[in-house]
Amino acid sequence: MKLNELEITRARASRTAIERLYIEMRHIFNKGSYRDLGDRGEVLTEALLTLSPEIYGSMSDQEKVELDGLVYIVERLPKGIEECRFVKLVSEEGYRDAGFPIIVPAKRRRNCYRIDSDHIYIEVTRGRSEIYDILTHLTFMYIEAEKIYRNVEDDEGNLSIAWKKLGDIVEGRFQINGANREQAFSFLSIILGRTLEETRRAYNRLADEPESNNGIFRVVYGLGKIAMDRRKSEKDHYREVSFTPTLRARIGHHIYGEKWAEAIKDFLFKKGGFDRPVHIISSNLHSVKNCLYGYAALPELSRGRTLPELALELGNQQKKKLREKVHVFAQKHGMFELEDPSGTNITVQIFDTAPLCKLELHPDLAVDRDYLKEKQPIIINMDYAFGEQAYETLDELLKSYEDDGKECPMLVESISIMGKAGVLKGGKGDIMLPTAHVFEGTADNYPLKNDFHPSDFEGYVDTVCYGPMITVLGTSLQNRDVLAYFRDSTWKAIGLEMEGAHYQKAIQAQAAIRGNIPNTITLRYAYYASDNPLVSGSTLASGSLGRVGVKPTYLITQKILEKVFGERMT
Repeated sequence: MKLNELEITRARASRTAIERLYIEMRHIFNKGSYRDLGDRGEVLTEALLTLSPEIYGSMSDQEKVELDGLVYIVERLPKGIEECRFVKLVSEEGYRDAGFPIIVPAKRRRNCYRIDSDHIYIEVTRGRSEIYDILTHLTFMYIEAEKIYRNVEDDEGNLSIAWKKLGDIVEGRFQINGANREQAFSFLSIILGRTLEETRRAYNRLADEPESNNGIFRVVYGLGKIAMDRRKSEKDHYREVSFTPTLRARIGHHIYGEKWAEAIKDFLFKKGGFDRPVHIISSNLHSVKNCLYGYAALPELSRGRTLPELALELGNQQKKKLREKVHVFAQKHGMFELEDPSGTNITVQIFDTAPLCKLELHPDLAVDRDYLKEKQPIIINMDYAFGEQAYETLDELLKSYEDDGKECPMLVESISIMGKAGVLKGGKGDIMLPTAHVFEGTADNYPLKNDFHPSDFEGYVDTVCYGPMITVLGTSLQNRDVLAYFRDSTWKAIGLEMEGAHYQKAIQAQAAIRGNIPNTITLRYAYYASDNPLVSGSTLASGSLGRVGVKPTYLITQKILEKVFGERMT
């Protein structure tokens, strides 16, 4: 499809806005702080509004509060942040042991601390990508706070009835119950400029996880109240985001990744794992475990069920005891789970496959038992990294282990990356197989020989996309015009994700320059579509993938394991 001049112009303007955002964020980080209504805060606001990312929907609408986007960031920021005027980004600096309650957002593994009514600290251990992610969410949140403020005062500065009612609800003077709930939603919908149905849906999404957020009523009230107080007295009620000197000094130095990787290699070395072939997988913490042990651990539940069907059963909230049974069984038959002492928030599972030779495996899993018995490979399964953290962790993991002054490289035979990504030519649940990773906003492009091919998945899913993928600077900055340009131009991109180029950068550096792994190492990249940012209502902000993601997750895991175990039928 040929792009017209208008589409190209819009794409260029959007890419310029992305560049401005990142340049300004770097300036802010180096300076150490900024205020949301100060000069630097206004640059961020202007650039984000120009970009108008898909995930933030109607952010540019001056009357309607963007509810899906608001729910999305609330799930990824610490509980109570809407009530705090001061947000500080910190490194690991002792707050965990200082007695402050640890706050962990529902959809981001990061430790946060509520210091007092005005101050909240967010611990950053995942590098620049995490900082950019947080700053983008905060900028969006402050934009929506201004809308809320404008919607509750008339031209003469008088507060609306709806705002007063919201205050009564939040401060406990108006108790919500079955009889008056719709009345409460009505007051809130007026403030938000949204329909009653949209307001109710946002309430229900946040109500599912009350331990990690304050609910839509308190979130809206907190944002509006600070915006209102600040307008009355900017000197006394400003908002400020800052970074500690320790965080600024540590970023980019692989401090967390080095400790994380060293713990893994130390464990392997002591277990004799450096004498056996090693296969590294980046995925989740349930699919590899369930594929290998679910059938033997739960024979009655497993009989007649495919791997995805078994996964759906185990994913049921009421089946916690069954999941624990699989976990205990796995630990008795070769699985070791290493808790992360470094702060990366990346848990690691190490699988000694020798005990698998004596186990009955799921009939769907094609395994060459002769190969398994002879080679007894080690599998390192690392939980998902976040953006640039992927380079830090894999780069450190692939380095040689040092024992008494002697360098001992791991015998890494394959690296398999599985993840969820945005699809540009399909829908949720589709599978994407990259032939290259193109790093957005840079000249860094990484062609690769992917051991996966569409034929590996034929007959299992409806659509398998094959081609280049874009590694984006942040999911919250994706713009329709930029994505359409990558899809429709000669780039022919099939999807977007945040880690691929970073992983490939580490692999190529270790193989081509440092020589710690062979140039012929087998690489497998496969992603399942979590969203389509070019389709309205299908962005990440519209809600979780849910059960749709189970089949592609377990299908990819199954294919990875079959490749690792020889890919021949028993």
